[in-house]
Amino acid sequence: MPRFFIDTADGDDVVRDEVGHELPDPKRARIMALDALPDMARDSIPDGDCRTFAVSIRNADGKVIYHASLALSGSWA
Repeated sequence: MPRFFIDTADGDDVVRDEVGHELPDPKRARIMALDALPDMARDSIPDGDCRTFAVSIRNADGKVIYHASLALSGSWA
């Protein structure tokens, strides 16, 4: 099975996946990456109301093959 690396970014905090995941195809890697975004946002809510979360998928050659982001914007009325 091919290996995919899912890097995450939460504002200035970037985590590069050095281990990777053996997955059947890029579509499964995309699902795994997108599933991570709401968890990242949920874990960071206490730190502020405006933040962008991002994931990037790299293939075994190190090439970024997919990127997605989720923006959180909150304010008191």
